[in-house]
Amino acid sequence: MDLREIQAYAYFFFVVFLTLVLYGYIVHLYRSEKKGLRDYEKYGKIALDDEPGSPPVEEIKSDEKANDKKEQ
Repeated sequence: MDLREIQAYAYFFFVVFLTLVLYGYIVHLYRSEKKGLRDYEKYGKIALDDEPGSPPVEEIKSDEKANDKKEQ
């Protein structure tokens, strides 16, 4: 087995691995949006409304801040 053949196999498996990671990420996004954990359409508006004075995409509630501090 020469070096070029090893590179070809490595390239193939790397492309397959990255494809699986991409599809896994897409499934993760789809499931979290279906469960209501995040609304990713709101994040798409960041590109359209990017002024310094524009309102934030998500408001952090005071109880969420307290929970985040407890977890750390």
